[in-house]
Amino acid sequence: MRLVNMASMSVKHGLLSTKSSLHNKILPYFICIQRPTEVKCLRASTNSSNQHNEKYCIDLVRSRDYDGFLSALLLPEAARRSALALRAFNVELAQVKDSVSQKTIGLMRMQFWRTAVEEIYRDDPPLQPISTELWKAARTHTLTKRWLLRIISEREKDLEDRAYRNLQELEAYSENTQSSLLYLLLETIGIKDVHADHAASHIGKAHGIVTCLRATPYNSRRRRVYLPMDICMLHGVSQEDFIRGSREQNVRDVVYDIASQAHVHLQHARSFSKSVPAAASAAFLQTVVLEDYLQRVRKVDFDVFHPSLQKRNPLLPLQLYFRSWKETY
Repeated sequence: MRLVNMASMSVKHGLLSTKSSLHNKILPYFICIQRPTEVKCLRASTNSSNQHNEKYCIDLVRSRDYDGFLSALLLPEAARRSALALRAFNVELAQVKDSVSQKTIGLMRMQFWRTAVEEIYRDDPPLQPISTELWKAARTHTLTKRWLLRIISEREKDLEDRAYRNLQELEAYSENTQSSLLYLLLETIGIKDVHADHAASHIGKAHGIVTCLRATPYNSRRRRVYLPMDICMLHGVSQEDFIRGSREQNVRDVVYDIASQAHVHLQHARSFSKSVPAAASAAFLQTVVLEDYLQRVRKVDFDVFHPSLQKRNPLLPLQLYFRSWKETY
């Protein structure tokens, strides 16, 4: 009798041990069988969390990158959510520079995102809306990790908070940020084409240059000037001229030279249009926004401080839709 009891205890002990070791694996299925009500609650909670993450990205992009938001809405439905996640990621990194009081804090934020990207590709993303959405995008479209890390590294360098030494330095920054984002957007719509990549490279550079011009009034009010120093020196313009909001001819000449380089990149990008797959044009709708700004700054004789340049073009959504319908960029 004692032997039977001992054997019984041994068996029970083994079962408890086995149950403990397999608890995490069996529990979800156990719940599915035994507690259907709880399963419904868990599913509802998961769906709610997914909706929250998606809404967070949408709201962030809509408030901080409205042009990019409109462009993302015109992408194929299968790519739209992933594109918004990528744009939210880009916005989050871009606003670090202006949202921190010390460079050290900015570096910590960048390190968080570098670690987050590594964890995303290990299928263990942080519980944060953008990183969760980015993880889904990476799994759905097999996004290239290198482009994400390159954006982080370049944004990190930009924390130095100094003017670009020359136009080539601004172009390199634009390539590593805006062009890298375009490479990822192309992946969301399944485009892998060398001509599309060449076009994306030039569009990204044009985008970075135009963004630098558009932000000049805002930065000048904060006593910061990031325009290339070589072009400023060429025309005898100091940073103080921009801080004072000068509209002198030599200041306009600086803006003309920089805007002209953005236009050149747009022309180069369009020179590939016959070789680029028509579907890729959906990722390049930002050219409509860039072209709109360059036309408006030309109309005000390259006065970067003109009030009209700070207003949105009300016809822009229609222009974007028309360009997407034509499948051109």
